[in-house]
Amino acid sequence: MTKNVAPRRWVCLLAAVTATAALAAPASAQPQHAGTQEVLDRYRAKAGPGAAIFAGDRAASWNLSSGTANIGSPNLPIRPADHFRAASQTKTFTAAVVLQLVDEGLVELDAPIDRYLPGVVTGNGYDGTKITVRHILQQTSGIASPPITAYVKPTNPDGTFTLRDLVRIGLGTPPLFEPGTSWAYSNVNYHVAGLLIEQLTGKPAAEAITSRIIEPLGLAETRFPAPGDKSLETPYVPGYTGGRVGPFFFWTETTFGIPVVLEIDIASLASTAGAVLSTMEDLSKFYRGLFDGQVVSAGSLAEMRRTVAIPGGLPGYGYGLALVQQPLSCGGNAWGHPGDLATGHSSLTAVTDGGHHASMVTNTMSSATNPLREDLIDAALCETG
Repeated sequence: MTKNVAPRRWVCLLAAVTATAALAAPASAQPQHAGTQEVLDRYRAKAGPGAAIFAGDRAASWNLSSGTANIGSPNLPIRPADHFRAASQTKTFTAAVVLQLVDEGLVELDAPIDRYLPGVVTGNGYDGTKITVRHILQQTSGIASPPITAYVKPTNPDGTFTLRDLVRIGLGTPPLFEPGTSWAYSNVNYHVAGLLIEQLTGKPAAEAITSRIIEPLGLAETRFPAPGDKSLETPYVPGYTGGRVGPFFFWTETTFGIPVVLEIDIASLASTAGAVLSTMEDLSKFYRGLFDGQVVSAGSLAEMRRTVAIPGGLPGYGYGLALVQQPLSCGGNAWGHPGDLATGHSSLTAVTDGGHHASMVTNTMSSATNPLREDLIDAALCETG
């Protein structure tokens, strides 16, 4: 893998004709995947300049692309081996390491976090004797998400954060509810989980995730970046911010940082909640390995799949231990996790018990609806052929 840090480019495609030419033409679909291509094209029209999906089963895989990976190269497809920031898909890696520690008898899911991190989750309404490890991993701890402005002053001279910094800053926002009484998504939970890994393994969390997950599964295109490392291996999918205003497209490349708003270190800020860099191929391999019993025991995987309802979420969806349950239109469920990062990537990977897999990415932080990215995953997993 070759690391590359490209200069930012501010690009406005002001002419409707130019915008249409650059973004509209999808890659030609194999006939047996025409249904997925149609959903992909509709999704991409409301998401980034490009979008792609990599899917298949135990026997074979296939991929489709729509739009362009790079606005400077019209109709350049996003490919399965292109690197991007997996963002919150990192949480499943982190949870898997904690479950390995459960398998090794070093931690109990329903033990209070204070047993392992005494005095860390305390104060400002938090009580680590009442918040369990399961609450942390399942986002039922009540820990809130602080505003991004809380992180404008890194404590390290080089502009990076430690996990302990992130937890301390995160707990500066009061809790949302009593532990175990509701559900709320917060990166701080997974910063606490990262501290737990470091406490029990005696290693930096990045090293533990690498040695326990990335290397054993042979995820050669996956990396947990060091603090301060903004690079992406080539080939990579550029990330963009911006979007559509009527017939016009306005995109700013923000792959390596968000200009003007916050010049903060992405790798250390995301950390065990969202730092992993990967590809659609490798992410599919990770989730397949997890479900094939190569990562945690059958008992621990069953715990990861024990879900709670997501308030205001889609019908039938549930959140386990960094695994989202998604009901499929063709029956059964898919299991995976989404990832979004403001530097310009939205992604989702999911697998089924039958060995089917699907991983998608678009090159902006997207909130596209009708179709959702989950609809794209559903189409790929349910389409025959």
